[in-house]
Amino acid sequence: QVRLVESGGGLVQAGGSLRLSCVASGRTFSSYAMGWFRQAPGKEREVVAAISWNGGNTYYADSVKGRFTISRDNAKGTVYLQMNSLKPEDTAVYYCAGATVPFMVVSAASYDYWGQGTQVTVSS
Repeated sequence: QVRLVESGGGLVQAGGSLRLSCVASGRTFSSYAMGWFRQAPGKEREVVAAISWNGGNTYYADSVKGRFTISRDNAKGTVYLQMNSLKPEDTAVYYCAGATVPFMVVSAASYDYWGQGTQVTVSS
């Protein structure tokens, strides 16, 4: 069993930055693919970024390419999402997710573990 706990959300002005962290319990974290998803009010959950078990492969949604960076520190059991140049449309609850496969996956259905979410609000 893996437990995921996100932190780092908050209120920021447009153009600002935030770094989200997701700490995973369990010894198998280093072998899991990880992802960040978000869900805005009235919208479906969407993938933001994903990373393979060793960080060798990453994926970004078109809407965040060039602004967000996903990374992981397997020794610390932590995955990060650095968010720069934030826009009001980035406002959402952000979720960390873990998949029991080593390769990068982008479909929410492929993820087995989810955090509780952290709110990110970007004001204009």
